[in-house]
This record gives sequence, structure tokens and C-alpha cells, in this order.
Amino acid sequence: MSNADFPARMKAVEITKDADKPALVVGEIALPDYGPDDVLIRVAASGVNRPDLMQVAGMYPPPPGASEIPGLELAGEIVAIGSNVTDWACGDKVCALVTGGGYAQYAAVPAAQCLPVPDGLTMTQAAGLPETFFTVWHNVFDKAALKTGETFLVHGGTSGIGTTAIQLAKAFGAKVIATAGSQEKCQACRDLGADVAINYKTEDFVEQVKAATDGKGANVILDMVAGDYVSRNFKAAAFEARILIIAFLRGPKAETNFTPLLLKRLTLMGSTLRAQPVANKAAIANALREKVWPLIEAGKIAPVIYKTVPLDQASEAHAILKGGAHIGKVILEVD
Repeated sequence: MSNADFPARMKAVEITKDADKPALVVGEIALPDYGPDDVLIRVAASGVNRPDLMQVAGMYPPPPGASEIPGLELAGEIVAIGSNVTDWACGDKVCALVTGGGYAQYAAVPAAQCLPVPDGLTMTQAAGLPETFFTVWHNVFDKAALKTGETFLVHGGTSGIGTTAIQLAKAFGAKVIATAGSQEKCQACRDLGADVAINYKTEDFVEQVKAATDGKGANVILDMVAGDYVSRNFKAAAFEARILIIAFLRGPKAETNFTPLLLKRLTLMGSTLRAQPVANKAAIANALREKVWPLIEAGKIAPVIYKTVPLDQASEAHAILKGGAHIGKVILEVD
């Protein structure tokens, strides 16, 4: 596809303020410029993630130089490549992690952050892979170094992150414990491979984790709740456990007793992925392609898609996430 074949403008979802209230509005803007290390992708589908909601609310601005258009992951076809790109060609079907710009018909993406659409998956399914798989791999396997035979606890087991974390941890030999907010969601966690699912609304997850581990606790904890969960995670953790906080649904502040952190020799970590350099994301992409993509293509791991929504109805997709009833990912289909 030559530059002459590109439309002058594209459909995209922009964040606007109506009477000081942020909203998503579909409009037309110029196609993004792509650099020598980038590819231009004609987007077929884009994943919706909670950081997108935070961006709309003004709590998670894009890093310097990133697109103001929301959307952190997508799948589509490469239609142009930068002068330094040798690993991809026009016509390749890829999914990609982006720092913004996913809610649009075209996106410029660093070539190193692209992965092939796994055999057997549709574009819609592939669009639900990058953000959660990059995040879980980086935190659970790179930073926390989860090992075969260890116990892994993930909060929010039926979120996009949770459904991914359950499957990956189980595939690599961990005992998996997940928390969720209903019996239906707990069953969904078990169906994905969780050994134990805890309804946090009716059960104390600290007691249940202890009971499931003969009093030892979890070796790795992935937490997107924070707030009062910080101190409770300390109690649920095993000696020398690694605890990762990647979001704070119950708020960014907490009062806690740090004594267990010292006595148990715990490691408390936090991270965000969006602002990390391309080289870091490229390393994650390479690890996923080598170690996880074969599992997806073998049918052992799959993205969990709750609902697909047209790009024009991005506000509806955000409302679904806000409602919290979903299990897995919400995907925008781009025409």
C-alpha cells in the first residue's frame, strides 16, 4: 500500500470536556506520522483497559510524545514500514502494545512492540492480548520471578489482567489462587485454571489463602486493588514473598503496619508499563513470542473476550468496565 492509498484523515475517538465533564467523542483527525523504527497499522480492533478510563478522568495522562487518543493495544494489518524496519512487511497481521492511539483506524507503532497474530486467533481476539500479557509477564515473571511449584495469588481474577494471570501462572506450574466478587466469577476463575477461587465479598481472603497453603501463604501476589489490601497482602504472603501493586482501585493511599514486611522479608514492588522505553517493551515482546505464543497457538491459553463494541460506541465499552460485571476483555471493533 503506497502513501497515495492512505486516506487524508481517519476516524478516531477523542477525549473532550463537555461542561467540565470528560467524554469520548468520535471525530476525524489526520493520520499519525510514523518514524524510521515504526510501522503504520490499519487497525481492525482495539482492547479497552481500565487505564483508558483513568486517562479520560484525567488521572493517567499519556507520556510525552504519545498520542492523546486513548487505547493501549490493538490488532490490525501493517500498511507501511519505517526505513529501519526489517522484521515486518506490509500485509503482516499483527497485534501491538501502544502508548496511545488504539481507538482509531490507523496507528503508528514501534515495530519492536508488535507481535504476530497467533495462528487460530481472530483480529478481535488478538487485540485483547498485548496490554494484559505484557503486563502480567513483566510483573509476575520478570520482576517477581514466579517459579514452578510456588503459590500465586491474583486479585481481580476475572478482569483482563486476572484472566491472563491465572492462565499464565497455571501454564508455568504455579498453584493459583484468585479473588473475585461473586460465585459466578469465582467459577470463571476455576474454569480458567485457578486451584482456589475466593469470593472476597463473603470470605476473608487472608484466611482462605492460609487455609489453602497449610498456613504458609502466597509466594507471589499481584494486586490491582491497593488501599486496605496492602496490609492484608502482607498477612497473606509467605516468607520472602514478592508483592506487586499495579493499580489502586481502592485508592492510592493506605495506612499499614510495615512490621510484617520486615519480619517476613517481603519484597513490595510497583510498576507501570506505558512510559517504559521501547527497549524494555521489546524485551517483553521477545519473551512472549518465545515462551507464550506457542501456548496460545496450541490452544492452551486464550484471551477471554466478554463483549465486542463498535468504535463509535466507545463510551458504552467504558461503561461496561465501570459497571464491573464483565469477565475478561471488552474489545472495540474498528471499521
